[in-house]
Parts: sequence; structure tokens; C-alpha cells
Amino acid sequence: MSQNKSGCLSSTLLVALIVSVILNIAFFAGRSAKMLRTTIQPSLPNQLTEEVITPPSGDHTGKKIAVISVRGLISTAEPGDVGESGLDDLIVELKQAREDSAVAAVILRIDSPGGEVTASDMLYEEVVKTRKVKPVVVSMDAVAASGGYYVACAGSYLFAHETSITGSIGVIMQSVNYQKVLDKVGVEVLTFKSGAFKDLLNGARELTEAEREYVQGLIDQSYSRFVGIVARERHLEESALRSGVADGRIVSGMDAIKEHLIDEVGGFDQALEKARELGKAPGAGAVRYTMPLAFSKLLHFLSESPTKGAKVEVDFGSRFSSRLKVGRLYFVSPVMAP
Repeated sequence: MSQNKSGCLSSTLLVALIVSVILNIAFFAGRSAKMLRTTIQPSLPNQLTEEVITPPSGDHTGKKIAVISVRGLISTAEPGDVGESGLDDLIVELKQAREDSAVAAVILRIDSPGGEVTASDMLYEEVVKTRKVKPVVVSMDAVAASGGYYVACAGSYLFAHETSITGSIGVIMQSVNYQKVLDKVGVEVLTFKSGAFKDLLNGARELTEAEREYVQGLIDQSYSRFVGIVARERHLEESALRSGVADGRIVSGMDAIKEHLIDEVGGFDQALEKARELGKAPGAGAVRYTMPLAFSKLLHFLSESPTKGAKVEVDFGSRFSSRLKVGRLYFVSPVMAP
């Protein structure tokens, strides 16, 4: 009997020891991941590893083409693997490609309906920096619209598939007015504010005319910058753009070539050949950047603090519009707007 008790006690102690070790490892990993994200900055060169996606051929002279993908919503709120956000990750990739003398050119592969005005503008400026050092060839996939097209305009040469969706040159800000619902249920929202515009876009009441004019002014400012960039980068008349294709409409790759929004209809293979040509590296292979170690992703995962009542969700893409925040300016294709 005493032996059974001794065995149970030993088993309990063993389980407790294992649990303690696991918790300590998780704690250490969490702290290490936070330190990793703190120490990894865009200023550090060659922090990402490379994966070959197209082997070199012939006399490639050691040159390579860096392929950087812009996918999904362009936003500072989307989590990143290296930096705090997906935008930070892209900036790191562009900087590494820019500073690597073996990279002859960059292919920017875009599959994005757009995103936040500021995030799109920041990414555009980063691509311009890269273009000043080496050619940047844009390859549009299914969608490169609004903010996606804004970023694409920074490229040296633009490709799109015949069926790609692009264009959507415009700005959008939306809010929801639920005043009538509140009236029906007898609920009144009391607001105390320091100035006339402090509760701008308050859904519990109608907008004043002054507020409408103010918001429209913000929209017009961002729109003017967007149209100005398209006109300058694509060598088009701004007045013709405003009265034509820059009215927010989406266009196919075939229509984009007619409107001079892109340079050529083609896919990734054509973009790779153009990148080799512009980079003077005829046999260069193509690489993409990845996290240095798979263990880093584990640290990143373990560092996330679980919240009470947390749940796992599977996102099939239908919730994209719910990630757009009320009160923010977006370069987003109308087919993806909430």
C-alpha cells in the first residue's frame, strides 16, 4: 500500500516538474521574442534569409532578382513577422534588397485592394527609394487597386494580367449612422465635447454641413496627392485623369493598358525577364526573403499574451471589410469597401 502511495507521489512530482519546465520555457521564449522584436530594426542589413524560387541559368555572374510580395490590406495594424506590422516587414525587405549589391533588380508582386492612406504612402516612398538604387518591376496579380495601385506607381515598369483588377484611384472614409435605431428604442446619446468637431462622425446624430465640408476637404487633399502621383509617374495630364479614369472606377489589365496606367500586359515570368533586362543580369535567378529561423516564429507566437475568453477564429476572407476602421482614410477598391 505504501509502495502505491509512493508511486503516485512520484508520478505527481514528475508531472509537476514537467509542467514547471514547460511554463519556464514559455516564459523565457516570450521574453526572448519581445527582445528579438525590439532588437531587429530595419537599419540592420541582411537579417532575412533567402529562398530560391527561380534558379539562375547560364552566365548569371552571381546576380539575383529579389521578389517582394505585397498582399492583403496595406495597414500598420496588420501584424508582422519581423517588425511590429506587415508594413514594417515590407520596409525591411526593401531595405535589404536595396543594400545588397548582388540584387540586380526587384520584382514587387502586388495582390492588394489597397489600405490606409498613410500606410500606402509610406510604402510608396520606400519603393521610390529602392527604385533610385535599382530597377523595380511591378507584377500585379488578381488585384492591385487603389492603395495597391498607389504603391505600384513607384515601380520602374508595371505589368498586369489581362484579368487583373487595378485602378480605383480615389479615397474613401465611411461611418455608420444609427440615430434612427436609437430613436426607435428610445435611447439618447449624451455627448460632452470641447469643440464643434470633437465628435466628428458621431453615428448618433446627423452630420452638420460644416462637418461634411471639413471631411470632404480631408478626402480632397489625399485624392489630390494620389492623382498627382499617378500623373507624374505615368506621365499623364492630371486634368484628363480627374475627368476620366481617376473617378474611383476599377479597370481590368486590358483597360489599364489603354489608359496608360500600366506598361505591359503579362505575368510573373514576363516581369522576371524585364527585371533581368533592366538590371543587366540576363541569367539571374529569383529569391524571396523569409524569417531567419523557424524558431523565431515560435518565439513570436509564444510571446503573445493570451486574453481571458480568447477564441480561435477561421477567416475565409469575408471579414476583410470589418478590419477597416471608422474615421480612417483609405485607398481601398470599392469592391472591397464595407
